[in-house]
Amino acid sequence: MFIGMDFIRGRVKLYMQIKVMTFNIQHGRDFIKRDINLSMMADVIRNQQADIIGLNEVRGKGTHVDYQEQAQIIGEDLGFYYYFGKAIDLPQGPYGNALVSRFPLTEMETILIPDPEIKDEKVLCYETRCIIKAKIVELNLTVLISHFGLAQSEQRNAIRTLIEELKKIEGPCIFMGDLNMTPEDEKIKQIEEYLTDVSVKLKGNKLSFPSVNPERKIDYIFGNEFIEIVRAEIPEIVASDHFPHTAIVRIKDKK
Repeated sequence: MFIGMDFIRGRVKLYMQIKVMTFNIQHGRDFIKRDINLSMMADVIRNQQADIIGLNEVRGKGTHVDYQEQAQIIGEDLGFYYYFGKAIDLPQGPYGNALVSRFPLTEMETILIPDPEIKDEKVLCYETRCIIKAKIVELNLTVLISHFGLAQSEQRNAIRTLIEELKKIEGPCIFMGDLNMTPEDEKIKQIEEYLTDVSVKLKGNKLSFPSVNPERKIDYIFGNEFIEIVRAEIPEIVASDHFPHTAIVRIKDKK
């Protein structure tokens, strides 16, 4: 977080600059050693000095020893606020997304994305997905986090659900997550009718998956008209099977 000032028509105007991150942590699994290492994931966030973080593939407390409250563990490691949004109950425990924030969270909710009525696409799996929605009052900011499915029908349902939520938001908004779509996908353009991809300011590496020999970009950060994109980056950090994706943004005055 950074507080700066601009001189506009001879007057000083303060602004807040924050760093956001989307990071698919693959339930905290070290991509090289293959063990669960939540401290490593927290260190990635800490070293990137991120203020607001959307996490995908996060486990909750379950019956299996590896199903712990991962959002809580990472949040408390950082001294941040946290919220876990369950998308699905697996036999071992709950699974979903999480929001971790330097700033207090309010109005947290988990919005389930409807499953397709017909599941006939040849994909690895169909899974119920969700969108986390929360308000950061201190910034007058709404944050949305999701992890879209692999099937085209799942992605279409996810985009419809996302757009329904975006239409309800009046002030600054950031949406981020693993969308399982490349920038060339026509469905990304539907999101861009409402939001701007921070990739317009992306420097250096432009691929996010897999973290060893990356082949494509499937992780995204978007902002609406009240978000000014300062800089974006996909740091080549091998912790999970995805690189983290970060952006430095300024939140504009709603007026």
